[in-house]
Amino acid sequence: MAKRVIIWGLIFVASLYLGAIYFMMKNQRVLQYTPGTEYLTLDKVDLPGARLVNMPVDDLINVRGWFIPPAEGMPIVVYFKGNEASFTRDHQRYADMSADGYGVLAFDYRGFPMSPGEITEENILADSLAAFDWISQNGAPIVLWGRSLGSGPAVYVASKREAAAVVLESPYTATVDVAAERYPIFPVYNLMKDQFLSREWIGDVQEPIFIGHGTADKTIEVHHGRELFALAPNGRELWIVEGGTHGSLWNDGIWAQGTAFFDQVLTAPGS
Repeated sequence: MAKRVIIWGLIFVASLYLGAIYFMMKNQRVLQYTPGTEYLTLDKVDLPGARLVNMPVDDLINVRGWFIPPAEGMPIVVYFKGNEASFTRDHQRYADMSADGYGVLAFDYRGFPMSPGEITEENILADSLAAFDWISQNGAPIVLWGRSLGSGPAVYVASKREAAAVVLESPYTATVDVAAERYPIFPVYNLMKDQFLSREWIGDVQEPIFIGHGTADKTIEVHHGRELFALAPNGRELWIVEGGTHGSLWNDGIWAQGTAFFDQVLTAPGS
């Protein structure tokens, strides 16, 4: 009897485990992304000079964003948003960037509120390249700013295109590495579709790189930033904020650190 109880107990536990794996496989993008449905329109924010833009990915697909032209001689920041909500939620960041003379291009990947479509890694990377290619026609220097989820697309674009500099805010080595830390009992390396392998792409990034991360980041632990910086062929600055969290770096001063970095690399001989 005891043996039967043990066997049936093991079967029950195995069933629960396999059921959990099946649930995660079927719902992994729902678990990975939280796009929401709401977004702000330009009449609801204070962004002088900003305009709504549609950027073609191909003949049938556009992604939508906001563009603020730069002051004369200043760079344009292409901003790759994080995992939650619309890019419009970060409008105060764009106001701060514009106030310092920087141009800004920020946008929603497909499946996020302002850009219809399906959220997949393939689509996010294609949308990011399309945004870069669209703004590159402006002629101003381009700097890339990737936040959280957006750090992967920023690294990918830098590996495929030529920008002036890259800032990565709370980045990961790969989203699959983050998932493996959160769910160590599951075989996520074999099951996860959207892995965003920044640790592999960064070897092809020749642009100067700045990485900022907080030691109290519970969403993407600080070792990801340190490890990614170590892999960067042209890593210039690693800024670690003691006690900084996943959402605190802007208030902690990363924009001031980033502009100092941009000033340094854009005025260096040969830049």
